[in-house]
Amino acid sequence: MASRILLTGGNGFIGRHALDSLAGSGAEVHATVRGEPRTQVPGVTWHRLDLLDHAARARLVETVQPDTIVHFAWNVEHGKFWTTPENLDWVGASLDLARRAAETGLKRFVGLGTCFEYAPQTTEDCDERTTPIDPFMVYGTAKDATRRVLEAFARQTSLSWAWGRFFLLYGPDETPTRLVPQVAQRIIKGEPAPIGTLERPRDFMDSRDAGAATAALALSAVEGPVNIASGHASSVRDVAETIARIAGRPELVKVGAFPDRDEPERIVANVDRLTGEVGFKAIRPLEQGLGEALDWWRATLADT
Repeated sequence: MASRILLTGGNGFIGRHALDSLAGSGAEVHATVRGEPRTQVPGVTWHRLDLLDHAARARLVETVQPDTIVHFAWNVEHGKFWTTPENLDWVGASLDLARRAAETGLKRFVGLGTCFEYAPQTTEDCDERTTPIDPFMVYGTAKDATRRVLEAFARQTSLSWAWGRFFLLYGPDETPTRLVPQVAQRIIKGEPAPIGTLERPRDFMDSRDAGAATAALALSAVEGPVNIASGHASSVRDVAETIARIAGRPELVKVGAFPDRDEPERIVANVDRLTGEVGFKAIRPLEQGLGEALDWWRATLADT
């Protein structure tokens, strides 16, 4: 059982949801943030710093001396994170964090990666043990590089480690320019919601479930890569039409109004490790999660 947990990226889209579960575990929980905490979680001690600052990172580790680290922090600014050179900075900062913490008694490190570390699939679900790794763009490559070095370091130092791979996430308080917020806001305003034509299989998971799943992984003894996903295939069209149907405006979805992007044919997870070994199963079916996201945007737009 972890006694002192350090979570980086406590203000993040997923990290903030992991804090609730970790704080309820009975462990002493610390979280990093660049600005002010967006939520106050009882039992969580906040640390304001820039993790890319070498000296600040060293002081953090020396102050907290965690036995478990859950490392969310990374540049995931929508539209920019795929190619930003800052990905290289995060590789170095992440590995330095693990090394420094190992010197002060770290026992377990949980890093968070992406489904885009996998080679593109056409018919098979992504499996942690069998699907080839062949990331594209700098982001996926940087995540995979961090995972590879962390694995070797953990083996050399007998450090327990795990690597959660997120698939496609959505939820309340999401970046407004992403798929679900864009469709929800247009539908609420009575505007057309344009999407592409292809119905490629995709694995969507509510960010609150993703946070809880990451906490469960951190508190477990499971090692190695673990897919954090729902295990169910849907499509962008399914998502858009479900939001519109829940809102009572199905006619507003305009299929084919946007050109289809050049993306992998299939992005769906095998979640046997998550459900069987970690013991976590996604709580919210897609329709429930999308309905709650729609309600969140309706309330948010009403307040503006």
